[in-house]
Amino acid sequence: MKTKITFGTDGFRGIIAREFTYETVERIIKAICLYLQELKINKNTIIIGYDPRFLAKDFAQFSAELFKTYGFKVILSNKIVPTPIVAYCAKYWENSIGAVMLTASHNPKEYQGIKFIPNYGGPATKEITDEILKHLDKNISKKENGKIELKNLENEYFEHLEKIIDFELIKKNQPKIIFDGLFSSSIGYFDKILEKNEITFESYNMHHSSDFGGGLPEPKEKFMKHRKNGYVIMANDGDADRYGILDENGNYISPNIILALLLKYLKNEKKMSGAMVKTVGVSKFVDIVAQKTNTPVITTPVGFKWLSEAMRKNETILAGEDSGGLSCGFHIPEKDGIFANLLVLEMMSYYKKPLKELVENIKQYAGCEFYTDRVDIKLENDIQANKLKNKFDSMNLIADLKIAKKETTDGLKLFLDNELSSVLIRKSGTEPLYRFYIESENIDKLEKIKDFIKKETC
Repeated sequence: MKTKITFGTDGFRGIIAREFTYETVERIIKAICLYLQELKINKNTIIIGYDPRFLAKDFAQFSAELFKTYGFKVILSNKIVPTPIVAYCAKYWENSIGAVMLTASHNPKEYQGIKFIPNYGGPATKEITDEILKHLDKNISKKENGKIELKNLENEYFEHLEKIIDFELIKKNQPKIIFDGLFSSSIGYFDKILEKNEITFESYNMHHSSDFGGGLPEPKEKFMKHRKNGYVIMANDGDADRYGILDENGNYISPNIILALLLKYLKNEKKMSGAMVKTVGVSKFVDIVAQKTNTPVITTPVGFKWLSEAMRKNETILAGEDSGGLSCGFHIPEKDGIFANLLVLEMMSYYKKPLKELVENIKQYAGCEFYTDRVDIKLENDIQANKLKNKFDSMNLIADLKIAKKETTDGLKLFLDNELSSVLIRKSGTEPLYRFYIESENIDKLEKIKDFIKKETC
């Protein structure tokens, strides 16, 4: 029985040897080939990269051979490479028709995945992935003019970063940095560009591992175990498109706070114009800072493909999601954890203040503080998901708080009481989970809402 292939918020993912097999990869690659051939544009170079996961290199080589068979020129990375570098190459390399990345991002080690990146350098839109799915299992003719070239992909990307990040400012200030490699694909890239620009740092977990050292390849507090007083700790997820940061006291800084800090910095200090593009899951804290900086806000469904599409249609200062993905209008329309960490270092160097102090300053600037949490419910099927959604949609009160407003940009978002508390209910695009994202300006209220959700979903 053939695996059912669907594209989530960022590509197809499945458990290796169960859903993710050579047969599945072949079906997807053939469909991508047919889609690209039907575009009938005068470009035929496809870029392929892969992360440290089990068999990722083998799947990448297999994909390259398939593209070659069907007449494409393939540039195959000669080593493990981050997704944002592959996306940069897809956008800027001559004759690029797009790219394929073998990665399951932050998913557990038993997963593998495949992303198609069109030549605008961002995630494929739903329209594009729907077209690819239409070509599954169709016949395709072999061609004789294909070839494969192994290549280092980083050089032009590094040159680009050195134009948009003020490395001299960081070097002059020399913030205290620990890079926790987390066994991910950013090893050999984030550290290399810091060394190249004579920025000192300490590091841990600096080798690639297919099981990510026994943890999840996710830059969250519980996996970033190496702390040192007075040092900012930075990490990336498995394919380096997300970031995670701990302040000088070892406290995890929410991506919502990072987005607010960077928005204020880019708007007020760098004098940039454009919109703040954010997903529906991003904290109201960011809306408040946007309002104070006179920045228009564009809200999209969850998933960077929606942010990418909005970035390409609108002048953008900053685009981000609460799960740790961000980019800027002067960069690529793809989330980039390496770029994110560098931009935070530049901001810290500009203000000449530790991150922990900047966090307190932005809270004072906004005049409020928000707390967030999440409840994940494992799904058996779509029927269960629909029942949960309908149950909460029919409620008038949640934890004795009146539902003041509903939003359906993605899933169901319920604004409670004075609209400073909310619950976003949606299916995960990458895992078989139903997620309840909770936010409130009051920690006790947050816990009360969380307890209510647990009780109603058990």
